[in-house]
Amino acid sequence: MTRQPGPRASRRSASAVLLLLAAALLALLPALSVLSAPGARAADGDPTVSLSKKEAGKGGEITVSGSGWRAEALLMLLICGQSTPERGVVGGTNACANADGRAVTTDKKGAFSKKLPVTEPPKPCPCVVHVATVTGEQELADAVFRVAGHPTKDLPKQTGGGKLAVLATTRLEGDSSLLTWFGSPPARRLVFTVGNLGSAPVKDPVFEIGTAHGVYAPQWEERQWRGTVAPGAKAQIKLPVELSAGAHGDYQVSLRYGQKVLAEQPWGVGRPWGVTLFWVLLCLVVPAAVFRIGMAVVDKVRPRPAGSHRTRTPATRRRPRRRGRTGAGQDATTAPGATTEATTNAATTTDATTAVLPWFTPDSAPLENRPRPTTKGQA
Repeated sequence: MTRQPGPRASRRSASAVLLLLAAALLALLPALSVLSAPGARAADGDPTVSLSKKEAGKGGEITVSGSGWRAEALLMLLICGQSTPERGVVGGTNACANADGRAVTTDKKGAFSKKLPVTEPPKPCPCVVHVATVTGEQELADAVFRVAGHPTKDLPKQTGGGKLAVLATTRLEGDSSLLTWFGSPPARRLVFTVGNLGSAPVKDPVFEIGTAHGVYAPQWEERQWRGTVAPGAKAQIKLPVELSAGAHGDYQVSLRYGQKVLAEQPWGVGRPWGVTLFWVLLCLVVPAAVFRIGMAVVDKVRPRPAGSHRTRTPATRRRPRRRGRTGAGQDATTAPGATTEATTNAATTTDATTAVLPWFTPDSAPLENRPRPTTKGQA
């Protein structure tokens, strides 16, 4: 007689199946999160670049496409001479047509497509289309390209025996000027000593100077040093470092050669207080000037109250002019040859005096207004 499974056995089997399903879901969750993450790459492996044409002349145009890059990453597209995908850009971006480069931002899948004008690079071919990230972790890719009509020259011999290393601590030389206090870009010189630990000389090495502020990634700029470091020798190198206008705070200056960071140097930049002073003065002077102009306008257009006009003061008494003596010891007004005009002026003056001072009568006028009596024989 067979035994029928009871309800407990069926419950155990159902719970076991549920546990297996839960474990499978938990195992798939990391993969689902990676696929759904916005910053995930669209494809595994290194980023790739493809060109619509392998050869074109100056003035033409090609389409550059790529995939496998970081999502929403800013890329720079350049046509570079003296370069191959195997050796990269020999001599840095000095061999590239930097003025005619293009920038592009990848989509959420890490792909892009951009038209690039064809120009002649400063170095002879072999040439490549160089694509590299501008910010963040550095990624680059090169595609073989030929500029029609551009000269071709063999690449310089590769000397892999040279190896540079920093022998002493780095330092920043220089001081801020008065213009930096008003927002001018701070500038210094990074001084360091390198030694060639390899077996081959290093000629005209290209360093990279990176400046980082806070938690942001460093911004790299190429600096080429002119000179040769022989095997076992050392040399002191000074490279310029410059920040953006108005920069202030704590910065980190990094030195990189090839793919290796050789040294880092902190740099504390003071705040440009001259800019703050300028804005404070501007906020004080402009309102004061507007207030003065407004008060002048109000004083000009406001109505005048009645009776505020000034009354004219009566004409003051004028003393008659005295002319020089005529030689007979008499004044010109009493001389026998006095003109009628002088007599009329004297009469007018007397009338004006009488009109202004009514309490004087012609007979009681002050003595100074009466004509002087003449004495016969007066000299």
